[in-house]
Amino acid sequence: MTKTSSYIKKRIASFRYAFQGVATLFRETPNALIHLIMAVLSVLFGFIFSISATEWLAVIIVIGLVFTSEAINTSIETLADFVSKERNESIKKVKDLAAAGVLLAAIAALVVGIIVFLPKIIDYFH
Repeated sequence: MTKTSSYIKKRIASFRYAFQGVATLFRETPNALIHLIMAVLSVLFGFIFSISATEWLAVIIVIGLVFTSEAINTSIETLADFVSKERNESIKKVKDLAAAGVLLAAIAALVVGIIVFLPKIIDYFH
């Protein structure tokens, strides 16, 4: 096997592992399914209200931020639970901080959603 083909095979494997991680996230994390439902609704609203390219960028970025935060949070929680099943204040602090990251991302997504969609919803009903 050449150096180039070995490199390509390793890159392909790394994508396979990443997609397995995405599947695990949605299969094992109930909050990720809630985020997915909200993301699908946001995309549908984007098409219904014909949002601008700039608005699409904002919506897509915060959707990605929420999913990324949830994946990192889930990773930290899984590792922390593996390391120690008993209550540990340091591990609790780490898990709380990781969860705070998801909450902050979700709040940012909500604010973007309000800024982008609320005026369009109001205009629709007037």
